[in-house]
Amino acid sequence: MNFKNIIEAANITKADSIHPGFGFLSENSQFAKICEESNIKFIGPSYKVIELMGNKSNSKELMKSNGIPVIPGSEGSVKGIKDAIKIANEIGYPIMLKAAAGGGGKGIRIVKTPEELETDYNIVKQEAKISFNDDEIYIEKFIENPRHVEIQILADEHGNIIHLGERDCSIQRKNQKVIEETPSTAIDDKLRNKMGEAAVKAAKISGYTSCGTVEFLVDKDKNFYFMEMNTRIQVEHPITELRTGIDIVKEQIRIAAGESLRIKQKNVEFRGHSIECRINAERPEKNFMPCPGTITGLNLPGGNGIRIDTAIYEGYTIPPNYDSMIAKIITHGDTRNEAISKMKRALEETVIEGVDTNIDFLFSIIKNPDFIRGNFDTSFIEKNILK
Repeated sequence: MNFKNIIEAANITKADSIHPGFGFLSENSQFAKICEESNIKFIGPSYKVIELMGNKSNSKELMKSNGIPVIPGSEGSVKGIKDAIKIANEIGYPIMLKAAAGGGGKGIRIVKTPEELETDYNIVKQEAKISFNDDEIYIEKFIENPRHVEIQILADEHGNIIHLGERDCSIQRKNQKVIEETPSTAIDDKLRNKMGEAAVKAAKISGYTSCGTVEFLVDKDKNFYFMEMNTRIQVEHPITELRTGIDIVKEQIRIAAGESLRIKQKNVEFRGHSIECRINAERPEKNFMPCPGTITGLNLPGGNGIRIDTAIYEGYTIPPNYDSMIAKIITHGDTRNEAISKMKRALEETVIEGVDTNIDFLFSIIKNPDFIRGNFDTSFIEKNILK
């Protein structure tokens, strides 16, 4: 997180670009600006676009003014508790209070009554200030039991924009994604195309370049609503790579180097089904308490249609300072059932000793009959697994 040290390291090694990964500084407009001022290419969108799309209330207004459906709510940030009460009464409860500069599931509260609003308003403002150094919040109508479906886009610096299909991220706990898959079982080709076109339009009107993700909620009537845009590579990008055969990080670097996209929308091919499980060092039975420590034994699965993204090894010490995710298991098959079967085997073969993990918890989701049938929404874990 030390801007000065990172820039100095880049200068000393004569690096001409910096890839920020998918956390920490990847959506930090100040860091992107410093890179530009230091003549170092930030592999991502411009700092101006990060600022524009990073503020959730502003980006929502931009989408709304350009005909992209958004969730009903406040126009921009809420000015105070009286304004919040007025808006909540207009759109009706339940509502969501959300940090304008939020991300990673932080700074979000569901409010069901006027009494809860009085209390939660100040709590969310404090959370937003602590987490993002910005206490602006906005209000959205709470869409009950939706699917969380996002569209991956690629946009070069010459005006070419394509999408690489959708990812269903509805299996989540406390707004944190746990399992992702593509394609989504919740949408058909007609809706898929409409959402893809909306995502491309969102990138175009914002002046976006690089890879990015446009996130939507899909309600029970198959209406979709813009939620936010992630101005970075996403944790779950491997499932899109396996399904399309496109290396998104490589394309990101090519775009940053000024190259044009080599593939047109009509040439994007979608093959089979992919699923990703996030392996966390945590204790699900103790309210998902993080479990840092040293890995004393390790066996990771392999084989056809299995990909592992991780940096851990036997003897590696997991620090207590960061997110508890230590690995991702990604499977690909010709069908969804095949991808699920491969994931079951991969989870069974994964051994991580010395720390507790959520592997058994993930297995309980993968083998759940409703998950196998594709019958789930964002409340699935609370209703089916933690009940």
